[in-house]
Amino acid sequence: MRLELRGVSKAFDGSRRVAALEKINVTIESGEFVCIIGPSGCGKSTLLSIIAGLEPPTSGDVVASGSRILMFQDGALFPWLNVCENVEFGLRFLEGNGERTQRAMQLLKLVHLDGFAEARIHELSGGMRQRVSLARAIAVDPAVLLLDEPFGALDAMTRSILHTELQEIWAQTTKTIVFVTHNVREAVVLGDRVLVMSPRPGRIVAEHRIELPRPRVIDSPPVSALARTIGEEVMAHA
Repeated sequence: MRLELRGVSKAFDGSRRVAALEKINVTIESGEFVCIIGPSGCGKSTLLSIIAGLEPPTSGDVVASGSRILMFQDGALFPWLNVCENVEFGLRFLEGNGERTQRAMQLLKLVHLDGFAEARIHELSGGMRQRVSLARAIAVDPAVLLLDEPFGALDAMTRSILHTELQEIWAQTTKTIVFVTHNVREAVVLGDRVLVMSPRPGRIVAEHRIELPRPRVIDSPPVSALARTIGEEVMAHA
């Protein structure tokens, strides 16, 4: 699904008016993987919430014809449900019991957790929980998947493994993905494009098309070199 942001701005009113975003104009093509980076407080998460329809823009428009789902850093899994039941949750009004379970098991296989369907959430590692969250997000078949720092709390080794797995999942599902991160290397590993945002009010100040072959790994010399260039640009606008 093609996604367009036309002059999107956002301001919050409190004791004083705070401009969070200013005139964001972006077109994301169907099936594209776009990463957004920028300093803390630049409005990246606010922008995702607006794209998801959870937060209205103060001005401007989001043009999208399909469904969108937002996955947060903490995953927000239900501890009273097992792994399979968590994945099934979004399907509870859409399909019969047998169909829900079959769909959930297919997705658990996709995220390499088919052997943990009956496990409780507290029994899983951080990386496994994020895999469950990803499977649950994909279960409802959104046109656009919005990921807000989903790997930010994970250790470097787990994060690297999930980079590879997310690239595989994206290739298989052909979802449009918008991924917010503070990690420039992560953005280069995952994205078809990297959008750089300025400090508040957040604006798109640079765009980089990533043409390195896939699959990519975070410690490869080409990724490191390109991340260094983009990182310098982020710092120049900070």
